[in-house]
Amino acid sequence: MNAAHWLKNNILDSPSIEDVNEVTSMVSTQDDEFNQLREQRRLALQKQLEQQAAQQADAEVKAQEAHIASQNLDAAMKNLLTPEARSRISAISLATPERSQMIKQTIVQLHAEGKLNAKMTDEQLKQLLLSQSKSRRSASIRRI
Repeated sequence: MNAAHWLKNNILDSPSIEDVNEVTSMVSTQDDEFNQLREQRRLALQKQLEQQAAQQADAEVKAQEAHIASQNLDAAMKNLLTPEARSRISAISLATPERSQMIKQTIVQLHAEGKLNAKMTDEQLKQLLLSQSKSRRSASIRRI
């Protein structure tokens, strides 16, 4: 009886080759799914890094173009403004760089149109600033 009992407990209840193969195929299926997920994640991260690199390169190019444009305006100001007027533009640039750029562009435009033949003096620059500030003040918001 002991031998029959031992046979029943150890051989008959032990997993069959089919059971082992089934478990092995389940594990390999899970490994395949895991590897697919890992590959998808790797590709997504690679794509994200490529996009970030492209955006950074675009931003650097735009910043360099803006810097070159600013340098060109500054060089033009040396030819178009007296030292006093350049000093005033520099002070404006420290307070409001956007306004300074706008004024410089206006001065270059005036020169291109032939309205500015000699170097612009500080008094002429003051008049230009006043005319621009009047147009800014005249814009008002009405509440209805």
